[in-house]
Amino acid sequence: MLRHVVSWKLAAEDNATKAADAETITTALASLPAVIREIRSLTVGSNIAYPETNWDLVLIADYDDQDGLEAYQVHPDHVAVAQIIRPLVSLKSSVDFLV
Repeated sequence: MLRHVVSWKLAAEDNATKAADAETITTALASLPAVIREIRSLTVGSNIAYPETNWDLVLIADYDDQDGLEAYQVHPDHVAVAQIIRPLVSLKSSVDFLV
């Protein structure tokens, strides 16, 4: 099993816009397991502690293997969601590892 973890710092500076942007991203990502068969599990969470140092939002998703992750990356629905996310974030970090 391959775990894909992505963290984002949101670009918005005020809390209301950050919360709205986090909800937009969460809703968009949550739609993907229904249409991308390679996703085994997908969780999105907003940070609730230490906002001055922690990242704002995280995605944790599991795939059978790297081929599954790569199929997800190029899937048209994922590409569309990525286009929603990009303008809302200032930084992105990701890690992929075996579990």
